[in-house]
Amino acid sequence: MRLLLGIGGSDDSWRALSRTAARAAEAGDSLTVAILDNPDSETTPEEIEEKVEQRLSEHDLAADVRHVEGDPGAMLVEIADGEGYDQIVLGGGERSPMGKIRVGQVAEFVVLNAETSVTLVR
Repeated sequence: MRLLLGIGGSDDSWRALSRTAARAAEAGDSLTVAILDNPDSETTPEEIEEKVEQRLSEHDLAADVRHVEGDPGAMLVEIADGEGYDQIVLGGGERSPMGKIRVGQVAEFVVLNAETSVTLVR
């Protein structure tokens, strides 16, 4: 299975990376990590890439890592649908005090617009 993981440096994206890397290593899946523009993150794209490489090595997993510029949601959809990925993986989905799930703007866009299957990791 070809997986595309979007990561922007948020806590939920790190959880998604850890879980996806573990699953990909176990299942023999092909993983591409797309480092996205995230103006809300204090971490630079270079620092994110360094952490990604470290986490991947913890799982003894080789993966393609690419920097993606532009609108994160639109770029993930374009890459996944245009390059034949089987699944997009994103961190996201918090519960409100009322118990309803809330997703971020990028996750919402991807879920609503991708032809590729989408998994949200919380």
